[in-house]
Formats: sequence, structure tokens, C-alpha cells
Amino acid sequence: MTKSAGGTLLWAPRILTILFALFLSLFALDVFSETKGFLDTFTALVLHLVPTFLLVVLLVFAWRRELIGVIAFAGLAVAYVVVMWERGFPLVTYVMISGALLLISVLFLLSWRQRLRARAAGQRPLGEA
Repeated sequence: MTKSAGGTLLWAPRILTILFALFLSLFALDVFSETKGFLDTFTALVLHLVPTFLLVVLLVFAWRRELIGVIAFAGLAVAYVVVMWERGFPLVTYVMISGALLLISVLFLLSWRQRLRARAAGQRPLGEA
């Protein structure tokens, strides 16, 4: 595997997780459309940002241990569909949220496998000091 392909596999799940967290945090902005007091607006904003905080925490744990990312993001994808199915969202909503989480999980899996192959070949994997 070339060095640029290894770098892509290393960074793709991490960057995509950050972008996905930013995408989810956009939905928190709807709290500003309601006319409430400061404390109510702040509380609603924090509650809307809980999924984003969860993604960031998972990314911190998965940053150097990709297998954690594989399991956690796949689990989140399944959990989202199971928990939200009865709300009757359009199918595209489930595909966008769970699909992105599954894609991140697969990318972490590929990154993990690339790191294992590099170690087996006696090379220092990208991202390791």
C-alpha cells in the first residue's frame, strides 16, 4: 500500500467524524428560533448538542484504537434506527444518519486493518511515533 493511501485510510474516518459532528450540531441551531429566556435557550442548546458531544468523545477513544471506532460507530448506527424507527422519519433521514455512521465504522475498520498489515510487514504504521 502506498504511503498516500495509508494516510488517506488513517485520516478519512477521523475527518469524516469531525464533519459529521459539525453537521449534527447544525440541528442545534433551531433553539434560537424560539423566544425563550437565556437559561431555557442554553439548556435546550446543550441538550441538542449531546449527540455531538458523544461523537467527539467516541472519536477521542477511537483516534488511536480504531477497533473501538469500528464497534462504537456501527453500534450507534444500529441504535439510531432502533430507537428512532417509531418516530416515522422519512427513510432518507435514517440513511443519512445511520449511513454516515456505518461509513465511519467501515473506514475505521480499514484503517485498523492497514495498521495491522503495516505492523506485520515490519513497518511503522502511519500516525505512530
